Amino acid sequence: MNLKDDSSSKNIEKREETLPDPLTLHHSDTLGLTLINTPLDGHNYGQWSCSMRLSLSAKNKLGLIDGIITAPPSTDAKFPIWQCCNDLVLTWILHSIHTDITRNIIFFDTAATVWSDLQDQFSREMIQESIKSDKKSLNVAKAPSLFLRITLDSRDFGMN
Repeated sequence: MNLKDDSSSKNIEKREETLPDPLTLHHSDTLGLTLINTPLDGHNYGQWSCSMRLSLSAKNKLGLIDGIITAPPSTDAKFPIWQCCNDLVLTWILHSIHTDITRNIIFFDTAATVWSDLQDQFSREMIQESIKSDKKSLNVAKAPSLFLRITLDSRDFGMN
């Protein structure tokens, strides 16, 4: 029984050691791959970014958007593979965005720059939408007291 425990722990260690380098491409990593079904349209940034992060994490490419994997110097032997992976992730992002938004970011060089720009742009818009929503809910919350005041005022004038 002890031998069985040792062999299973060795298998776990082997699996942990075999996590591929994020700059390794898998045969399923193609340009036409659709990572998520709902494209970013400007109103669904929170859902879109969460879905994209999960998908990129599953593909072991999350580091290319969050700054963990940065471009090596162009003279480094790993630069061409980094460029290939960056372009792949950039393409996946562009394919998951509405064309009106894509026009603003298509000329960025890195997936991390695109991700950061989208985050800055749409996080700000989400905050503004939240503020507008809060103001609307405040107005709705005031409505019952306004109705009560109008009702009481109308009684003063003998309208009821």
